[in-house]
Amino acid sequence: MRTGGATTEQAVDQARSARDENRQRVAQLTADLETARLGARPDQIAAAEANVRALEAALAKAEWNLSQKHQSAPKAGLVFDTLYREGEWVAAGHPVVALLPPQNIKLRVYVPEERAGALHVGDAVQVFVDGVGGASEGKVSYISPQAEYTPPVIYSRENRKKFVFLVEARFEPAVAAQLHPGQPVDVEFK
Repeated sequence: MRTGGATTEQAVDQARSARDENRQRVAQLTADLETARLGARPDQIAAAEANVRALEAALAKAEWNLSQKHQSAPKAGLVFDTLYREGEWVAAGHPVVALLPPQNIKLRVYVPEERAGALHVGDAVQVFVDGVGGASEGKVSYISPQAEYTPPVIYSRENRKKFVFLVEARFEPAVAAQLHPGQPVDVEFK
């Protein structure tokens, strides 16, 4: 049974509509609150961690590539030869310069046959360089067992004086650093 005059039907419909709308709003806010309480989802965490690992691997590769573009000499030394100039293409793994460390600088001199017999490995040698005061001291490190510049004739006493033997001498690195390859020198054997 209905009693009249309490409210209009339109007001009742509006009240029901507002009630339903408020219930939906409460359900929406409850769902949002549950989502906020969850924190980050496990799949999002795993994806972020995978992304971090991928970026770290890309960084490590970029650092390695950069380190491969810059090379340094294993030892200090004189630049003996430049194999490529700026702007030229160099294949991977090819040297750009040839270095000559001081311990590899040596004297190479040809000694007449009559003097070669008196020399021994370890004998002292003095080298005089134009423009440098004093002698540089070294030691004979090698005497060739074969004659050089041999004439194309059979060995004889007359040709013996034409034979020369290669003799090499080495120096302490500090002394060798002051000598220049190809430089003419005067040599005295002790």
